[in-house]
Formats: sequence, structure tokens, C-alpha cells
Amino acid sequence: MNKVMLIGNLTRDPELTTTNSGVSVCRFSLAVQRRFGNSDNGPQADFFNIVVWRGLGENCHKFLKKGSKCCVIGRLQNSSYEAQDGSKRYTTDIVADDVEFLGTKPTDSSSESVSMSQASKPAQNVAELEPIDDDSLPF
Repeated sequence: MNKVMLIGNLTRDPELTTTNSGVSVCRFSLAVQRRFGNSDNGPQADFFNIVVWRGLGENCHKFLKKGSKCCVIGRLQNSSYEAQDGSKRYTTDIVADDVEFLGTKPTDSSSESVSMSQASKPAQNVAELEPIDDDSLPF
């Protein structure tokens, strides 16, 4: 079985490209913090290359950015290529089957948005409300 689940933060903005046949592919790097850090350097992280295909890749490019937290579920894929100097290079990527966007949607500083604390405030002061007769209630 080849199954990987990672939760971490993007280390760079996602890059969206298309293949010669027109299929979208998105690539980004995910930093996943280790459970136990080094006693000398504090917390440590591992960095994974993520590849996301088609519509899911387009959504990753649209909604994720550097620093975004997400969960990637996919599989490991090893590949190799020959570098310009003739040496053989090996890569390991996570090919994502599912990407869950975690955290809040980033807000645009130019738009006027209502924060949660403002949205939960009552529209009127309680003292300004008119009392309701209990006999007029339907229950």
C-alpha cells in the first residue's frame, strides 16, 4: 500500500503549469513539523514536494499561497532524470489525490470585511428593544 497523509504549511506559492496535452499540474512544497525537535536547534521540519493534477491543482493554485496550512493525502512517487552534466538525479514527490485547505480564508486588505467579533455584536442595544407580551407568542 502506498498512502501518505501530511499536514503542514506551504513554503512557497503554488506554481501552475499545463502539459503539452493541456492538463493542469500544480506544484508546491510543504513543510511538516516534526513531533520532536532537536534539543540544540528547537523545532525541525521536513520538506516535501507536492504535485496536484487537473481541477484540484487549479484550486490549489487559486486558493493556497505561501504559509497556507493544508492536508495532503496521496502517494509517494520516485523518478529519475539525467542532469545537464550527465549525472543521474533522483526525486521523490507526493502525488496528491486530495488536498484539504485548513485555516481561514485570507482576507484582502483593500476589501471591507466584517470580523467575527463585529458580526456577533447585536444590531441594537438591549435597552432599545421593545418588550413583547408573553400572550402574543405562538408557543
